[in-house]
Amino acid sequence: MITKFEQLDHNQTYSYADYLLWRFDERVELLKGKIMRMSPAPNRSHQKIVSFLNGELYTFLKTSNCEVYPSPFDVRLPVSIDLNISKKYKGKAKSLPDGKMMTVVQPDICVVCNTDILDDRGCVGAPDIILEILSPGNTKIEMKDKFEIYQEAGVKEYWIIEPQDQFVIIYTLIKGVFVGSRPYTIGHNVSSIVLPDFSLSIDELFK
Repeated sequence: MITKFEQLDHNQTYSYADYLLWRFDERVELLKGKIMRMSPAPNRSHQKIVSFLNGELYTFLKTSNCEVYPSPFDVRLPVSIDLNISKKYKGKAKSLPDGKMMTVVQPDICVVCNTDILDDRGCVGAPDIILEILSPGNTKIEMKDKFEIYQEAGVKEYWIIEPQDQFVIIYTLIKGVFVGSRPYTIGHNVSSIVLPDFSLSIDELFK
C-alpha cells in the first residue's frame, strides 16, 4: 500500500485502480497515467470565486436535469496513451475497467447534464462544462495537457478564469475542436452555449 507521495515513481504509468489504493494526504491527478501533484490549498480569493460560481450554477440548475460539483470531485476520463482505448471508450467510459482508466482529474467546478455518468465515486466520462480557476501554481505544461485532454474527452465547454488579470475565456467544442471566445473582462457579462439562459457579470465574479 502506498502511504506517502514520495513512494510513487514519477516515471511509471498509473491507472485509476492504482489511484484508489493510495493513502496519503496530498491531492494528485492522473493525466494519461502520469502523476500530477496538485497545488497546495488554494488561496482565499480562489475559493471565493469557486463559491460564487458554484452558488450561481447551483441556483440556476435547481429546476434542470443538470448538476454542479465543486472540487474535490474525481472525474475519470477515457483518455489514454493508447489511442485505440481512447477512441473505443469515448462516450461509454463506464464500461472501461479501472485498470485501464488512465486519466483522473479534479476540476474546480464541473456541470454534468447526463446523470448516467455519475456514480458514488464521482463522474466517469466527460462533464458538459468544466470551469478552472487559475492559480500561481498552474504550469503551462499542465494547462496544455488539460486543454488537450478535455478536448479529446469531449467536454462541450471549458471555462478558464484568470483572477489576477480578471478575465474569462470560454472554449466551446465544435466538431471535436475547442474554439475560444474573446476574453471577457470587467464590464462584460458572460454566457454559456451549453446552458443558453445562464449568464453572469464579470464585475460580480471578481468583486
